[in-house]
Amino acid sequence: MSSVAGTSIYSGYPIRLSRRASVSSYYPPALEKYYEYVKPTTSMVNAGIVAFVGTIFFIISFISPYWLQSYSYTYSKFQNMGLWEFCFDGFRYPKYQYDHKFMGCNYIFAEEYRIIWQWMLPAWFMAVQTFMTIALLASITTLVTVSLILVRWPLQIIMRYEWHLTGFCFICQAVTVVAIFFAVLVFGVMCWSRDWLLNPNFNYLSWSYAFAVVAGGFHAFSGFVLLHETFEARERKRQATNLLQIDHQGQMGMGMGMGMGMVSHGYI
Repeated sequence: MSSVAGTSIYSGYPIRLSRRASVSSYYPPALEKYYEYVKPTTSMVNAGIVAFVGTIFFIISFISPYWLQSYSYTYSKFQNMGLWEFCFDGFRYPKYQYDHKFMGCNYIFAEEYRIIWQWMLPAWFMAVQTFMTIALLASITTLVTVSLILVRWPLQIIMRYEWHLTGFCFICQAVTVVAIFFAVLVFGVMCWSRDWLLNPNFNYLSWSYAFAVVAGGFHAFSGFVLLHETFEARERKRQATNLLQIDHQGQMGMGMGMGMGMVSHGYI
């Protein structure tokens, strides 16, 4: 069995044309095409793994109420808080006309906190929530797209537009990193404001905040790998397209040669 190298007109990637030769099948030759799709590269797999780990860190940071925490020895009425949850221990809001104590942990938009929403949610904190939400959507979009690329589904679309999809993943990672950067920067600066929580010197940035920073590092590394893989995939696509053109010209020449041979032997 001999084989002729070729290229799939559907995917733009190399395929192999197999020729099963027998005495009775030389004219015309029996050609059988089967597709050998390009498997995901090691870089693509590694980028997906790093992005997945970064997303795990990010989700934990996103939902956990430990961005800011008070030192236990200060006996502060404020206990800890996250993006969506605040915890108090007998806290009294000084501008509230009634003597009401806020106890325990509650969702930030809970009815219990309605009277202090304006104080709890300054503009800069809502900006942090917005940045983190954008980062979450972008990171999940990256994971879904990378997963489709790795499993090669749907095959024809992935093989034809692989470098475009990889570039899209890089853009999503870039959005994730930029959004996380601004979120941790704004929160890290503004959480010490005395217009917000009382006695900010009693507090410290806790592990949920650190997880957001770590997640940003993972996503940044994954983004660099995806950028490199985008250029590599585009180069593979260019080479496959050139191979297709060369193979097409070669097949035309082979067909003309076979026709002349058949005429000279009296078959036509």
